[in-house]
Amino acid sequence: MDDGLPSDAVGRRVTCDGERGTVQFVGTVPPTKGLWLGVEWDNPMRGKHDGSHEGVHYFTCRHPNGGSFVRPKKASFGVDYLTAIRQRYEMEVQQLLEEEIQISTKKVEMVGFEGISHKQKVENLTEVALRMCEVSSPGPANEIRKKTPHVLLLDLCANLLCSWDEVATITEQMENLRELVLSYNRLRMPSDPSAQLKSFSCLRVLSLTSCDLTWPQLLKCAPMWPQLEELYVSLNDITELQKPKNVFQSLKVLDLSTNPLVNGTVLNLAELPRLENLNISETGLSTLQFDDALPGYKTLMFPALKILALNSNNISEWWVINELEKLQSLVQLSCRRNPLLTREGISNNAMQQLIARVGQLKFLNMCAVSPEERRGAELDYRKMFGLEWLASGGHQDPKQNRPSAQFTAQHPRYQRLIQKYGAPEDGELKKQGPFALKNQLLCITFICPDETDRKPVVKKLPDSMIVQKVKGLLYRLLKIPGVELKLTYTSSKMEGKEIEIDNDLKPLQFYSIEDGDKVLVRWL
Repeated sequence: MDDGLPSDAVGRRVTCDGERGTVQFVGTVPPTKGLWLGVEWDNPMRGKHDGSHEGVHYFTCRHPNGGSFVRPKKASFGVDYLTAIRQRYEMEVQQLLEEEIQISTKKVEMVGFEGISHKQKVENLTEVALRMCEVSSPGPANEIRKKTPHVLLLDLCANLLCSWDEVATITEQMENLRELVLSYNRLRMPSDPSAQLKSFSCLRVLSLTSCDLTWPQLLKCAPMWPQLEELYVSLNDITELQKPKNVFQSLKVLDLSTNPLVNGTVLNLAELPRLENLNISETGLSTLQFDDALPGYKTLMFPALKILALNSNNISEWWVINELEKLQSLVQLSCRRNPLLTREGISNNAMQQLIARVGQLKFLNMCAVSPEERRGAELDYRKMFGLEWLASGGHQDPKQNRPSAQFTAQHPRYQRLIQKYGAPEDGELKKQGPFALKNQLLCITFICPDETDRKPVVKKLPDSMIVQKVKGLLYRLLKIPGVELKLTYTSSKMEGKEIEIDNDLKPLQFYSIEDGDKVLVRWL
């Protein structure tokens, strides 16, 4: 075997020309001479074959083109943790201290770096960042404990560690470690997870993005992390989620995004008692159903869930959104790039419907839902489905109001909205005609209450016109450039009440402004 090649090379991690991989074979490959390493690359685009050469199968790759042969001298097996620390921190500071700046022909002494040296002194570090530093082993026994004893955050992203046992040997020497980043590594399962409790006893945050992990592997490792509160495992090979029995009970944040999840298996996480933030974006999700609760009632599943991300999925039916109303603690939802919210004919009112259907939301797609926005959305929703409500058995007389079970299942919040705002009146229940500009025009009277000498202005405007364009029109009509306009409106249906129009990017229909309403214009 060539000099310098580790005796345990098979299974070790290497880097070559900036790409990382795992050694699966060491030996000769006839008819060529000399030693070769058979490497399965993390990035299969780097490879050339499946481990075969001229009909002989030397090693196995999961991807048909994920492997290649490289000469040992071209591959680096990395360095130990302590060497990486010296290269990353001690040598860097030493270079700064020795540096001189040449200005013209004079040398200028660097002042103040002694203070930096003290702050940067390795023994004082609480955060260690060794990203892509080719760390492959712990180094001499117990030396890490002496060199970096106070580390709270350790970033070992994209290195060459090949097993959890190696990671544990490093972390057991950091007694106060709370956050660990191991993304873009490939780690063999621990020989005995329960034996590694001490190595991660204080760990609260763990990042394992793109580590080629399955959910059963994570469950096997989970006993090592008894205090874990945040787990980030996007871009892995997680498909079917089994119930986490007696593990992950402290978990508050779980990121499962960009994994090919099987529909329905997310419910196996429903009993996690402290889970507050769940990201299942870009997982192919199309359904989410809580069968333990009828429409209009709260589920016992996910009792602490406050934040849910469902971006870039395949949700195409409103009943899935209705199910989210059953979550008792949900206040923040991200639901971008789903067919339901982008398909033709729904996009204009989709956000309003979503707000109206999920009553506890305070944030939608990272934007705060104001009380005015909620009110407008709920009034529009109440009006939009008013005829359907009447046809199903609904009635403006509460004693005769008995909508069908089918309507209630499709619109579980409708009865609550009637209790909140009253039943829709006959004038609100006119069936909308075919889409045409004339059917969308509103006759609006603009009044300047603080300028009594100005006459009211009557204009017909499309209800899809955004407030910003309405203000632009008013600047021209009223000839008041350079001032900030404040708009409110009044309706004959709500005598004595002014409603603020506070979002320039919303259309008039968002505020439920109707034909004949008055818009009050004020400025500073």
